[in-house]
Amino acid sequence: MKKSRFGISALGLAMGLAMSGVASVATASGPTLSEADFEKAKTLYFQRCAGCHGVLRVGATGPNLEPKPNAKKKSKGTLKLGQKRLEKIIAFGTEGGMNNFDDIFSKDEISLLATYIQMEPPVPPEMSLAMMRERTKVYIEKKDYPTKPMHGRNWENFFVVIERDVGKVAIIDGDTKEIVAHLDAGYAVHVIKATENHKKDTAEHPGRFWYSIGRDGKLNKYDLWQTPDKMVVAETQIAYDARDVAVSGDGKIVIAGGYWPGHFVLVDADTMLPIKVVSTRGINVDGDFVNESRVAAIYTTPNESAFMVAAKELGQMWQVDYTDLDNLKISMINSAKYLHDGFFDTTGRYFQIAANASNKMVIIDTKDGGTLEAMIDTGKMPHPGPGANWIDPKCGHVGGTVFLGEGLVTFWGNDPEGRPDQAWKICGTVETDGPGAFIRTHPNSDYVWADQLKHPEPEVQQSVQVISKKTREIVKTIRVTEEDKMLALHMEFNKDGTEVWVSVWNRKDNMKPKGEIVVYDAKTLKEIKRIKGLSTPTGKFNVYNRVNHVT
Repeated sequence: MKKSRFGISALGLAMGLAMSGVASVATASGPTLSEADFEKAKTLYFQRCAGCHGVLRVGATGPNLEPKPNAKKKSKGTLKLGQKRLEKIIAFGTEGGMNNFDDIFSKDEISLLATYIQMEPPVPPEMSLAMMRERTKVYIEKKDYPTKPMHGRNWENFFVVIERDVGKVAIIDGDTKEIVAHLDAGYAVHVIKATENHKKDTAEHPGRFWYSIGRDGKLNKYDLWQTPDKMVVAETQIAYDARDVAVSGDGKIVIAGGYWPGHFVLVDADTMLPIKVVSTRGINVDGDFVNESRVAAIYTTPNESAFMVAAKELGQMWQVDYTDLDNLKISMINSAKYLHDGFFDTTGRYFQIAANASNKMVIIDTKDGGTLEAMIDTGKMPHPGPGANWIDPKCGHVGGTVFLGEGLVTFWGNDPEGRPDQAWKICGTVETDGPGAFIRTHPNSDYVWADQLKHPEPEVQQSVQVISKKTREIVKTIRVTEEDKMLALHMEFNKDGTEVWVSVWNRKDNMKPKGEIVVYDAKTLKEIKRIKGLSTPTGKFNVYNRVNHVT
C-alpha cells in the first residue's frame, strides 16, 4: 500500500478544519470577540471543554452551555449567567465534579472562554470514508513485520502509558522500570487498547499490537515486537474528535468511535484503511432526535464476536456483531443517559457501564445478541474508568466504581448465577475524601485503590486511598505528590499483582517531562520507585493484565 501524503498535523487538522465550521464572531445584541480571539477561544474550548459539554454545547456529562435557555436541558442559558459568573465557574470549578481551570488557563483565557460560550457555537463539518482513507499512512508494511520480538525484553510486562498533552505514548519495561520509547500519537490520547484473548475468536499473538485514539480522531497502530524506532507502524484518522477504540477477537478489525461526527468506523487492522462508517445519530431514550450523538465507550465482548458501542447521548448500548461486515447486525439496547465508560464482570458476559447523568450503572447481558439486564441507582455521576471486580466477604463477586460528583466508592453484586440474592444490588459503600475518576484492583491484592483527582483541594487530589477488601475500610491514604499543580490518578497493577503504578499528571508546564509514575509495593503499600521523564502521564495499561481481562 502506498503512503498517503497528508502533511497537515493531526492537531492542526482538528483545530483548523473540524472546528472552522460556520460561525460568526459577533452577535447582534450579545458578546463579541475579534476573529483571532474567537479562533483562540474555540481551540481552548475544544481542548478542555468539549468532552463534557459537547461540540455543540448541548451538554452531557457537563451541563448545557448554549447561550439561550433550553427547557429540556433545564438550562437558563449562558447569557443569563453572565460574564463574571462564568469566569468564576471556569476558574474555580463546581461541586458537581468540574475541575478548577485557574491552574491551566490565564485570566485572559478564562475571560475569552466565558465570552465564547455566550455566543452561538460553530458547527463542524462532516468526515467521509474517502477523507479517512486519504489520511491513512503506513510506515512499516505487514510483510516487514518481525517474526519474533526484536529487543529481548519481557514485552508482556510492558506498561503502555498515555502522555496526554504532548500527544505521545510511552512504553515502559515493567521489569526494569526503564522507559523504552516515547511514540507519536494523536492529540490528547484518551484510550489505547490491544488485541485480547477471546473465548470464540483467536488472534495471533494477543497483546502484540496496540491502537491509540486521540481527541483529534487520529488512530495509531503500534507493534511491541519492534525496536523503539519502528514501533509506530501505521495511522489513520476516523473523526475530528474521538474517545475510544477496540479490536475484534480475531485481531482483524479495529473499531473506533467519533465524538464528532457521531459515528463508529470499522478499520482493517492490517492496512489501517477505514472500511465502513456507521452513524450513531438518532432517537434517544426520551424520543428526541440527537444530532450530536457521540460514541463514548467501545469494548470487545470477550465471549461473543461483537463490539459494545455506547451511544452516549442516545442512552443506548449497541451490540455490533462483526462476523459479517456487509450485513452488520446491531442490537440497540435502551438504557439511560449519558453512557460513558464501563467494564466487564469476571465471566466476560455482563458489561457494566456508567450512565453518569442518570446516576446509574447499566448492566448489559451480552449473550444472544445483548439485552438490558439491570440498572442500578448509585451516587452522583459514576465513573469507573477501567473498573474493578473483587470478592467481598458478604456479597461474593462484586464490581465497583468511584464518582465524579462525590467522594464515594460503591460496589454491587455481579454474580447472578452463584449469588442471585445479591446480583445487581448495592452491596456496600465507602466514603472517600473526594470525587475521583479511577478505581483498580487485582485478584492477588487485598486492596482496592481509588483516586480523588476531581477534588479542588491539592492535598486531596494528590492522594489516593487504599481500601481493604476484607473490612471495607480505608487502610491508608497515600500522598503521591506534594508538587504544585500536580494530580495523582489512574492506578494499574503489574502482571503478577505485586506492584501498583500511580500516575502524577503535571497540569502546569504540561509540555515538559515533569510528570512521573510512582510504583508502590501492593502488599506493604510502601513506595518502591519513581519513574521520571514523562509528560502528563495519565492512563497506563499493563500488557498481560489487559490481554487477559484482569480487573
